[in-house]
Amino acid sequence: MIASNIQKILSVLLSAILLAGSQMSYGQDQGNAPAPAPLGPADLQALVAPIALYPDALVAQILSAATFPDQVADAENWLQQNQNLTGNALMQAVDPLSFDPSVKALTQFPSVLENMAKNLGWTSALGEAYHLQTADVMTAVQTLRAKAKAAGNLQSGSQIKVVQESPQVIVIQPTNPQVVYVPTYNPTVVYGYPYVVPYYAPPPPPPPGAALLAFGAGIAIGAMMNNSCCGWGYSYWNCNWHSTTVIYRGGAYYGNPAWRGGVTHYNAGYNSATGTYARSATYSNGYGTTKAGQAYNPSTGTYARGASASNAYGSAGVAQAYNPRTGAYGATVQGSNANGSYGASTVSKNGNTAYSQHQTNAYGTTGSVQTTNGGKAYGASGQNNSAAVGQTANGNKYAAVNGNTYSNTGSGWTGNPNNTQKTTSNYSNSAQKSGSTYSNQSAASKGWSGQEKSGGSSAFGGGESSGWASRSESARGSSSMGWGGGGGRRR
Repeated sequence: MIASNIQKILSVLLSAILLAGSQMSYGQDQGNAPAPAPLGPADLQALVAPIALYPDALVAQILSAATFPDQVADAENWLQQNQNLTGNALMQAVDPLSFDPSVKALTQFPSVLENMAKNLGWTSALGEAYHLQTADVMTAVQTLRAKAKAAGNLQSGSQIKVVQESPQVIVIQPTNPQVVYVPTYNPTVVYGYPYVVPYYAPPPPPPPGAALLAFGAGIAIGAMMNNSCCGWGYSYWNCNWHSTTVIYRGGAYYGNPAWRGGVTHYNAGYNSATGTYARSATYSNGYGTTKAGQAYNPSTGTYARGASASNAYGSAGVAQAYNPRTGAYGATVQGSNANGSYGASTVSKNGNTAYSQHQTNAYGTTGSVQTTNGGKAYGASGQNNSAAVGQTANGNKYAAVNGNTYSNTGSGWTGNPNNTQKTTSNYSNSAQKSGSTYSNQSAASKGWSGQEKSGGSSAFGGGESSGWASRSESARGSSSMGWGGGGGRRR
């Protein structure tokens, strides 16, 4: 119940800032958060170089999915946890998930999704460029296709069909409409010009004499084209090179709508050494301030997110962290207003879970902690009295009233008046209740689950070795915050 409540409160706070971001994206004053300077043609060509030679429909999916980098990371992790699913079974499992349609579509191309997740800094930059400079990005793709064709490295074969529709448009489609081959190439050599892609680890150059454009195993898309369950499949995507937009289900599609500039301030960062990715957003108006943030560390598998809100009536904050590799999970919610303060936390791992709650007001403080293995404790303190009771996992019971302690280890209650040492020792690991500090509570029960670090870097980076490389205070979107809870919109 407590964990469920924390999830609901977190969703509400995240939704608040996402709504604010979306509202700012559609016509309100944008002067407080100017969009970043547009990228030039050379920079855009370098950015799209890793995917410019993919089939058109796959390019469309990637450009849209890149506007949801957190969902890309989440979907990749989901695939890793469900490697036994393939074909129709995989599609049926993906269909009810809350990912954007483009992210769902990429689950059918695991190598592509994995590459985007491993290069989240590049993915984020690509998504930002597509949403802010849609036509320029599409033009950059066509420029690179022309260069690869002129260099003799892009031509029709048993895997792809290359058609020059006009001097400015080269279309790439699967040779067999039922099977899609994903090309593999090094963008530093295939175009006849050594493009260096920002935030991207390119594959090694091919050996001498080998084709610069290679292909892995084909992916059958017949089920994707005909299965009525999944209207996000491969056949529903394409690129309209004449109107320079991605096409989804017959209409222009721009991915995450909150990536346009607005009053909301966005920040994102990427640590190229560890692969750590983080993003945050802040929204303020005359009524208060809302903040939200996320982070992902691919080295440890840890996901973390948090949000806070404050206004004239009070403040509230929530946080969660989860490591699907270890199963460790932690969450907390804390708040305060004119009447007092309150909070609750939960932490779990290996089937064991602990919960704590606290509340403080003018009459005093109450609190409780319980674990799934049978341990529990309750406490209260007021102006004139205080009391606490507890039970360990083996059934031993302890109590304290106004400084006097008592115990029952199976032979009845015995007193220990005027000695609080036992109380201190027996409650040293439990969370004290509201108003009191959490000085004796473990970090994990505060919602951050004590995950292992990788190379000394946390999910939120920082420090001299953090290596952040980003366009800060940019118009990066947050509508997908919540790890897969957002959907793209058409504009």
